[in-house]
Amino acid sequence: MSNSSAGPSLTPDHHGPPTPNPPPRPSSVPLHPSDYTVGFVYSSEMMSHFSPTGHPETPQRISSIYNALTTNHHISKMKLIPIRPVKKGEALLVHSEDHWDKVQAIKDMTDQEMANSADYYEQLSLYIMQGTTRAALLSCGGVIEACLAVARGELQKTFAIVRPPGHHAEPDEHMGFCFFNNVAVATRVVQQLTPIKKILILDWDVHHGNGTQRAFNDDPSVLYISLHRYEQGTFYPCGPFGGMQSCGEGPGLGYSVNIPWPESGMADADYIYAFQKIVMPIAMEFAPELVIISAGFDAAEGDDLGECHVSPAGYAHMTHMLAGLAGGRLVVALEGGYNLDSISRSALAVTSVLLGEAPEPLPSMVAGEEATETVFLVAREQSKYWKSVDPKACQPREGLEEISFSIPEVLKAHRQHYLYTQYDMMQIPLLTPELEKRFSTQISCTPDIFENNTMVIFLHEFGNLRVQLQSSATLNVEMERSYLLDFSKELLTWVKKEHFSLLDANLFPKPVSNISRMKASEDFGKDILIYLWDNYVQ
Repeated sequence: MSNSSAGPSLTPDHHGPPTPNPPPRPSSVPLHPSDYTVGFVYSSEMMSHFSPTGHPETPQRISSIYNALTTNHHISKMKLIPIRPVKKGEALLVHSEDHWDKVQAIKDMTDQEMANSADYYEQLSLYIMQGTTRAALLSCGGVIEACLAVARGELQKTFAIVRPPGHHAEPDEHMGFCFFNNVAVATRVVQQLTPIKKILILDWDVHHGNGTQRAFNDDPSVLYISLHRYEQGTFYPCGPFGGMQSCGEGPGLGYSVNIPWPESGMADADYIYAFQKIVMPIAMEFAPELVIISAGFDAAEGDDLGECHVSPAGYAHMTHMLAGLAGGRLVVALEGGYNLDSISRSALAVTSVLLGEAPEPLPSMVAGEEATETVFLVAREQSKYWKSVDPKACQPREGLEEISFSIPEVLKAHRQHYLYTQYDMMQIPLLTPELEKRFSTQISCTPDIFENNTMVIFLHEFGNLRVQLQSSATLNVEMERSYLLDFSKELLTWVKKEHFSLLDANLFPKPVSNISRMKASEDFGKDILIYLWDNYVQ
């Protein structure tokens, strides 16, 4: 038996009894057992690809992430997975031989040849130099090793901190800062070398991963889901391929899911809403054996190319949801993201989740109108292929205003009726239009409020809703098993028994559809309390 080969030979793993002469140890398999469950891939050698004149896809993208993880003591909790270049046979599982030759030829070009070809590469949104080929080979090989480490059960989760990115690279062309499609190649290698066959690729980069979808467009074994700016096909990489009706072809029809945002400015509420209504229901129905995140952080707050507002906590919550799939087998592979502070903080939040920490809490928020409309249209399209997607559950409330009530409105009306019928309490008039708009029907008092010597002031929000869900993925409510807990009943009974007067104020203002509602709620609460004190208490 020859032992001259190293790394995967594209022959499947076999898990039978040990043989007298075992095959060479893959680099993703540790020499000695360890207690690590999370690993990472990183090498400063990938920084050898850079533009002397400056470029958003800068080497500092990966070093800033590595430094942030080191400073916050995450690196010490993770196993370093040795990196190595992608092999030709691996790359050819996705790319053409001509594509492989083009990338290899870059390292042998003279300075003059590079200068002469600058316009050609600029049209492909690329820059090249002598270190480009080596960095591209390592980036792709690094993602392969990160995926194999999880697929072989050596680690539970991994983070490939690599560059250049890969999801724009198509089978026959490099483009959009990308030379090899790292995630696509790694997916094919995992399918060939391990028992894992069903793989979910979730791409939250702000740009559509045209290369990744192209690689698996007719393959039902790979589910590709992308959330990206689209803007009617005018946002890079442009064209209809990233539209919501681009759902795959042939046997792969329905296994490409595009959630195309119609504008910039999308934020946590919009992404989380899309996850709840589209991503997680489809992912759970697909039941992947491995999840790979094409983790571009260019939708992050502060990224000038993406112009969106996803927070580190937003990325953490999306990671947390995906970590519940595939028995926890999860790989995060870096794609885009060009603000060094944003990419570092976002990657840190994601890594914290990989290490088992809970995501930071998000403020109260509501998805915007553009997001809810987009999700509804995607649900209508994807319901052709997935039973778990219910367009009716995604229908925007904006289209149903005349026949719908929000849950706070229903609860306010219930409490007003209850206080009136059980305790003869009256609604207190509010003099300013703003207070009336935010607190109407929420402030009540007993008829003896001005005559009684003892007043009880009860300030509260809504009671607690105990809700039984039909599914944790869709969050549909089991109405017959859901109810409202109102502990104020005992207090009201006591007030009535003691013959006290009562001023009852629900300080939860009418919800507004923006993410700053928490601050607004506090401000309006102060205003209503000052008004009540001046006019009914003092």
